[in-house]
Amino acid sequence: MSVPPPSSPAFPPPLRVPRPLGTDAPATCEVPHFDPVRVRGGSYRLGRLLRHRRRALAAGLAVTAAALVAAGPRTATDPLRADRPRKHPVTQPVRRHAPPVDMVTAPVRIADAATVRLLRPGDRVDVIAAGDPSTGGDARVIARGVRVTGLPEPVEGTSESGALVVLSVPRAAAARLVGASATARLAVTLC
Repeated sequence: MSVPPPSSPAFPPPLRVPRPLGTDAPATCEVPHFDPVRVRGGSYRLGRLLRHRRRALAAGLAVTAAALVAAGPRTATDPLRADRPRKHPVTQPVRRHAPPVDMVTAPVRIADAATVRLLRPGDRVDVIAAGDPSTGGDARVIARGVRVTGLPEPVEGTSESGALVVLSVPRAAAARLVGASATARLAVTLC
């Protein structure tokens, strides 16, 4: 009689019985001594960081800007921040800029020609009207801190009557200058 091979369905494979835990691990052995492992490429990362520092700086600035916006000043229109007290109160109100003044160019005759020779275009001067000493009039400032824009050449024979100076002044001060030059002698002081 012939015996069927073990893979035939008539003979099922033998059952395996589990072994106790830890008996299937290999035997322990001693690890030999070896030099430490040095990973290359550490300097590569540092070099890459230095090459891309603009990106890192931009990212840092973006994070800082976002934090500043989040912690920014509160306004009356911001309902989330309206109930919190301010950390640093403003002690002085912010000054508003005055609207631009309409400037005009005014030629003015100064009594002392030698004083005019000291001036240069761009200088700032105060224009003073000297009162008549016989009537007891005092000197008064007609225009403060006006800019000298030009110094025309003197015409022959007019040095006794002073020298001409071209000033850039506000329109209202130009009217005062013309009125004062008709009644008083004008002088300038450098600012």
